[in-house]
Amino acid sequence: MVPAVGTSANFEVLDDAQYDVMPGLSCQNPTAPMPCYTPHQIRTAYNMESVINGGTTGAGQTIVIIAGFQDPTLLTDLARFDQTFGLPATTPLVTAPDGLTEFDPSSAIQKGWALEIATDVEWAHAIAPGATIHLVLAASGDDADILRATRYAVENDLGDVISQSFGEAESCPTAEFLAEEHAVFKAAHARGMTLLASSGDVGAAERTCDGTLVAAVSTPASDPEVTAVGGTRLVADRVSGAHQSEVAWNDQYGASGGGFSQVYKRPGYQAPFIEDNTGRGIPDVALGASMYGAVIVAFRGKFGRVIGTSPATAQWAGIAALSNEMAGHRQGPLNTRLYHVGKSSSYDAAFHDITGGENTFAGFSGLPAGPGWDPVTGLGSPNVAVLLPLLS
Repeated sequence: MVPAVGTSANFEVLDDAQYDVMPGLSCQNPTAPMPCYTPHQIRTAYNMESVINGGTTGAGQTIVIIAGFQDPTLLTDLARFDQTFGLPATTPLVTAPDGLTEFDPSSAIQKGWALEIATDVEWAHAIAPGATIHLVLAASGDDADILRATRYAVENDLGDVISQSFGEAESCPTAEFLAEEHAVFKAAHARGMTLLASSGDVGAAERTCDGTLVAAVSTPASDPEVTAVGGTRLVADRVSGAHQSEVAWNDQYGASGGGFSQVYKRPGYQAPFIEDNTGRGIPDVALGASMYGAVIVAFRGKFGRVIGTSPATAQWAGIAALSNEMAGHRQGPLNTRLYHVGKSSSYDAAFHDITGGENTFAGFSGLPAGPGWDPVTGLGSPNVAVLLPLLS
């Protein structure tokens, strides 16, 4: 049983971009048909720049990134990413509880996980540049290995925020495994940790154990202890990054994972938004994920664009770290506070309400985005400068 990395494993090199020719990528051209965004542009689009420039950088916080295998070029790629985009240099902590698996460059699965690691580390750091990044590596991408790594991070209190950019259909793991995983998540919350996971990149479908698509939502995102992160298509100013518009992510490359759980009932925090109490709805929130507005990642000596709810999740992990710092303490489960904002008079100021688009994809009928919470983009994408004081 192997959680699917998803379409974030698709790394598109930009102009065969070696490090020494960056910047100057064609996707940064104002007339490019498919723009890509830098950390500065993303931070501007979601109104984070004033928060970070004001001194809230995630200092004192640790973001734990759970992943499988390893990325042998992470440190050099991260150093170049930071240097290119004017971010403070950082060296992530790395822990491999079951031992570090030797990297096999011929393995597509391992290369996919390596890209996942680079993407998550770089973009969590971009959003919370003062936070420590602690990479916890499982021996493989198998469910049992991933859960052991997560349990180790929780039991050893390795950080404040846990980011999980992977998932699989709820029908894949056994009920016993899901119960064990849920217990680990409850233990994390008992320590005040915040959990996030990607909602998936194939719309109303998800990959099951053998890699085929089935109509399903993604676990661990569907667990009610986890904040599930969906995707949008962000349109921002090609120079400044100023937010212009957003719709649900749905293009030829992927779509925002979302729908209703077949395992978990609707949690209390969603009661004002979902009439039927039979299923937990995901996602809870969203962020840019489309190829038409992809983020730039340094990987294996080149710059390229990466799409999907994986980088969106890493960025939300950064936002959670900023919120913790502003509050002066760990905030634990994020969802109750998010949905309190969602039903308050501050909602329209704190979130970009995504009302356009839907997540039908690969022949699987999806659901539409709409006013307020919806099962494609959740509560929407954040206006961080407004949202953080409300959460904190």
